[in-house]
Amino acid sequence: MSTMHWPDHWLTLEEWDALPEDELHHVELVEGALLVSPKPALKHQLAAKRLGTWLDEQLPHDVVAVPEIDVLINPVPPITMRAPDMVVIPTERALEYPKRVDPDDVLLAIGIVSPGTRRMDRMLKPAEYADAGIPHYWLLELDEPITLVAFTLVEGEYRHVAGGTGKVEVPSPFPVTLDLDSLLSR
Repeated sequence: MSTMHWPDHWLTLEEWDALPEDELHHVELVEGALLVSPKPALKHQLAAKRLGTWLDEQLPHDVVAVPEIDVLINPVPPITMRAPDMVVIPTERALEYPKRVDPDDVLLAIGIVSPGTRRMDRMLKPAEYADAGIPHYWLLELDEPITLVAFTLVEGEYRHVAGGTGKVEVPSPFPVTLDLDSLLSR
């Protein structure tokens, strides 16, 4: 395990790019400051894996679900770089194997709520994603009963368009059906 010197200033995009990959932590950049949290717990990771599989089975071939890719929310210093639990981007863009994507590339961002990220996933990130123009945001709550809330950007704000528990049908940005009761089971 390498030790990183903690920065004493707002990071630039070049400094962010120079950071070593961290296998132990989830790292984001929020208004130039590093935000370091533990990697998600097993329940969270299982939900993300299953959700990604379901999306890949139902999405059109010209888009793909990608977990935890960096999204440059605000390129103007102080920079904000988020890594949503899952995003849906054009397949053509994914095949370029970018280091990160811009909000214009993201058709849908998905947050999976963890005990330590509730406020951020429910309030802060949706506001950032809306400001960046990401057209759709889904919030997946893993507390029983597992719940999905789907939002669409309307006049700069997210509006609730679908969601629920059990079998949930979401019409946009692509019609998908999710059986949330089986999200954590095989």
